[in-house]
Amino acid sequence: MKRLKSMERPYKGQMQQRCHIIQEYNLVPSTQILFKIKHTDVPLSYYTGILGMAGMTAYAGFFEVGSPKKGENVFISAAAGAVGQLVGQFAKLTGCYVVGSAGSKEKVDLLKNKFGFDEAFNYKEELDVNATLKGYFPEGIDIYFENVGGKTLDAVLLNMRVHGRIPVCGMISQYNLTQLDGVTNLANLIFKRVKMEGLLVNDFYHLYPKFLDFVLPHIREGKVLYVEDIAEGLENGPAALVGLFSGRNVGKQVLVVARE
Repeated sequence: MKRLKSMERPYKGQMQQRCHIIQEYNLVPSTQILFKIKHTDVPLSYYTGILGMAGMTAYAGFFEVGSPKKGENVFISAAAGAVGQLVGQFAKLTGCYVVGSAGSKEKVDLLKNKFGFDEAFNYKEELDVNATLKGYFPEGIDIYFENVGGKTLDAVLLNMRVHGRIPVCGMISQYNLTQLDGVTNLANLIFKRVKMEGLLVNDFYHLYPKFLDFVLPHIREGKVLYVEDIAEGLENGPAALVGLFSGRNVGKQVLVVARE
């Protein structure tokens, strides 16, 4: 967003980022955390995604919670989404074997041919996710980046390696259900000594400068790519939001309210 007026003179006219309601103008209290946009050699929309909450979530979830090591096996659900596409690329930069799941052939092709995943599959075409995972991970999964919950999580628990890690970013398969799916394989957390930890990006914003130092060079060198699904106009906001829950979007859903 662009700050049009400010009680604090130095900030007027600056481009800044924050979480706020979708509207043309916002009144921002002085206590609200704002981040000044310093790097304008990348699209401004990146600050809603790869350089914003999605990027920080991927970075903190994978590196701080997942604690990856070179050569480990990584599985990512909702891998073509705003966070998943980045986790996969961060994992490849770390030297991991990476498999992602998504909900269409288009997204699977994107994961393998653009983002460099080793393998990817359409979960809608898999009758037995447990068997599918065993095929891709015969030696088990070291890190599962959790975005969907439900039956996928249940199958993953059967395939985790001893001392595996599960950063829990979201459970999108459950949000609109009237009756939630049960998870029956939680005992594997005990037997395999798996660490499963939820994360909110708010807890990691102190790492934002370190994150920028990591990701900006990779963006500029073309080593980290990012796909956005852009909707134009405030009137198209509701449809874009609904599309998130049906998997219609490909990449980060961005709503452009206005252009300068």
